[in-house]
Amino acid sequence: MSDNDTRPTAAEIEAELKGVPEDMIDQPSENDELAALREQVETAKQDVLYAKAETQNVRRRMEKDIADARAYAATGFARDILSVADNLSRALETIPADLREDDKFKNLVAGLEATGREIEKVFGNHGITRIAAMGLPLDPHQHQAMIEMPSADAEPGTVISELQAGYMIKDRLLRPAMVAVAKKPD
Repeated sequence: MSDNDTRPTAAEIEAELKGVPEDMIDQPSENDELAALREQVETAKQDVLYAKAETQNVRRRMEKDIADARAYAATGFARDILSVADNLSRALETIPADLREDDKFKNLVAGLEATGREIEKVFGNHGITRIAAMGLPLDPHQHQAMIEMPSADAEPGTVISELQAGYMIKDRLLRPAMVAVAKKPD
């Protein structure tokens, strides 16, 4: 060892530690233990905050899913019943005016019309509304263009005929309206 080097040698350290009990050698100081405990507490606090936030997010998603399930539970049934409503409408449209006035068919026609009104009322009670189409510009979110027809009277891209009514259930599309769209005459 040089004269300038004041560090003890391994033999000197061993001689110093001979009288010191084993359990006191290499023990962390109280400050080190306290710092480690504080770090563990901070980590645990962060974990608890993350867990609370995640629980809150799960609860919100679950509440939204439940609300959606309630609001849109009738979607499948509504799609199925739309074909019944379509058939009833087509049947009413095909009844000639002279049969509507005939006493033998008057009650039948009145019953069919009342059934149609009742279906519309039930749709309204469940948030099912008909999509407006005639005379409006084609909206690909609500209308499905089936054909283009030349028209001098309507702007190109305007709905000029509704082939099948479209419906919304609350704010979601239940079925698009199938429409004919105007195009420039040739």
